[in-house]
Amino acid sequence: MQNKLIYLIISFLGLQVQADLQSFVNSKTNIIIPSTKIDNISYSNIDNLSSKECSVCHYNIYKQWTNSMHAKSTALKDPIHGLFYGMVVGSPKVEGIKTGNDKDKYPVCLECHSPAAAKEKKTKLNAKNSFSEGVNCIACHSLTKYKRIKNQNDRVKLGIKAYKYSSHQIQGPNGTNKKHKRFGEGGVANNPGLFKTSKACLGCHNQRNNSKKVPLCQTGGEIISAGGSTTCQSCHMPVIEGISNHTMIGGHSVEMVSKGLVMTINAKEASNMLYISVNATNLLPHNFPTGAPFRNFYITVTAQDYNDNILWQSSKTHPMIDDKKAMFMYIIGNDNNKTTSPSKATKILGDTRLKPNETRILNYKIPSNDVSIVTAKAYYDLLLVPMKNKFSSKLPKHLLDSKEIAKAIIIIR
Repeated sequence: MQNKLIYLIISFLGLQVQADLQSFVNSKTNIIIPSTKIDNISYSNIDNLSSKECSVCHYNIYKQWTNSMHAKSTALKDPIHGLFYGMVVGSPKVEGIKTGNDKDKYPVCLECHSPAAAKEKKTKLNAKNSFSEGVNCIACHSLTKYKRIKNQNDRVKLGIKAYKYSSHQIQGPNGTNKKHKRFGEGGVANNPGLFKTSKACLGCHNQRNNSKKVPLCQTGGEIISAGGSTTCQSCHMPVIEGISNHTMIGGHSVEMVSKGLVMTINAKEASNMLYISVNATNLLPHNFPTGAPFRNFYITVTAQDYNDNILWQSSKTHPMIDDKKAMFMYIIGNDNNKTTSPSKATKILGDTRLKPNETRILNYKIPSNDVSIVTAKAYYDLLLVPMKNKFSSKLPKHLLDSKEIAKAIIIIR
C-alpha cells in the first residue's frame, strides 16, 4: 500500500512538471525574436527602401533608430512638428499639398523630415513605409556629397537638396563589396569624408529660415562660428563597442541636454545682506539650447531657513515675467516688435541663449536673516510659456512639462 502511494505521488509530480514545461513552452511563443530570414527580392533603386529591410542584418542598430527622433521626424509621429505642420502646411495624409502665397511650392519641411517623400515630391506620408519612416536608414546612407545649404545665388537649399545622393548604391564610412548585394549595385561605397564629419548632418541641422528669411533652426551656423573640430557624431552618435549609436539623442532627451550645462553658486554675507551669484556655463560647441527656435531654459534661485521654509525666491511666477535675466531663449517677432510664431516672424527681437563656451553670471542681493541654504535650479522646455498655454490641449503632457537639468546648492550656516 505504501509503495503504491509513493508511486502515485511520483506520477503526479511528473505530470505536474510536464504541464509546467508545456506552459513554459507555450508562453515562449509570445516572445518576439527578430527575423533573420532574407527574402530573394532585389532592389535596383534604393530610394524607397524601408528600414525594416536593414533590420534583418542590423537589428540592434535598427532598434536604436526606432527610438530616435529621426524615426519620429514626420508630422505623423512628432506631435510638436505635426502641430505646426498642420497649421502651416496641412494634413500629412493628403497628396498634392502646396504652400506659399500662390500655393505653388512643395512643402520645404519634407526636404528634412521625410527625404524619401521629398525625392518624389509627394505629400501623403502614409502612402509608403519609406515616407512615414522619416529620416530612415537610406535617408542618410544614400548621401554621397554635401553641397552646402546655399547655392551661388545665396538661396537656401535644405535637407535632401543640400546633398548629392545615389539611388543605386548604399553609402557608409567603411566601404565593402561583400554584402548588400540585393540593394542597388551591391556593396557599400566608402565615404568617410561625409559620414565621419558633421557634413552628414549640416544639410538639415545647419540653418532653416522662414518665408520672411528669419533664421529659425540654426545649429550648424552656431557650430561653424564657434570653430573647433568637434563633430556632431562625437556627442550624438558615440561609438560603443565599435558601433556608432543610432539613437542619436538630442534636444528631446533631458539626459542629453543636462550634459551641456554646468551651474555653480556662490554667496557672500555682508551687512546683513547676502550677495548671491549663479554661474551658468555652456559646454557645447553650439548655443544652449539650440534647434527649434522655441526651446528654452530658465534658472530659479530659492533661499530657505534651517527648517526648509522658503524665505525668498528669484521668481514668484516665471522668469519670463519677473526675472528676465534668468530666461535663456531666442526671441522672434513681427514688424510691431511683438512676439509671434516662427512662420509669421519678420525679425529677430533678441537672443539670450548661451553661446558656445559662454558663462553667464546672475547676481542677486537678499536679506541674510535666517537663510541657511540657497538653491539654484535650471529647467528646460521644448516650448515657450505662451505656446504651452495655447497648445496645452493639443500636445501630450510630457512635452509640456519643464524638466530640471541642473542644480547647485550652497550652505550658508
